[in-house]
Amino acid sequence: MPTTNDHGVWLFGVPPRAMLGPMSKMLWMSLAMLALVACQSAGTGSGKVRGTQKPVAFTWQAEDADSGDITATFGNGRVFKGKYVQITDKTKAEELEMLWDGWGDNKNGSNWRHWSRGPDREFWKTYDGRVLANLHAADGESMRCKFALNSEQRGMAGGGDGRCQVSDSGKEISAQFRRQS
Repeated sequence: MPTTNDHGVWLFGVPPRAMLGPMSKMLWMSLAMLALVACQSAGTGSGKVRGTQKPVAFTWQAEDADSGDITATFGNGRVFKGKYVQITDKTKAEELEMLWDGWGDNKNGSNWRHWSRGPDREFWKTYDGRVLANLHAADGESMRCKFALNSEQRGMAGGGDGRCQVSDSGKEISAQFRRQS
């Protein structure tokens, strides 16, 4: 016999009291997690390898207001993944150590006009409000990026543009990020 509530209305074929049990808790937890994920920022960008106009697609996912994950996929399928951080007066030096990973032992280590060695007081003044990223390919090659934001308050969600450099070849990529609504 089908199950109904006190008003004679079917409720997914399950008695109303059963809806208050473990299944209901799981449903509410799932909905809460979905709401939390919806609050996180994510977006895309596009770029081109300078001098060749070969495409590069970017995706990013915020972990918090000032940092997150970023991926760059070249037209040939090569993928670089890493972390980004927006430099603010709250940024700690430890948060920036990852920016130099993979750049000390290659021919383009610190030789890039868009990136100075740091972090020191001048580094913070130069990059305040900007986003810096360090990404790595499966073969160990690195790519570093510097982005100027359209809105420092909105972070990556506000959009912006910048440059990236691949470690071994020194090739540069121009990148743009769309403003997220």
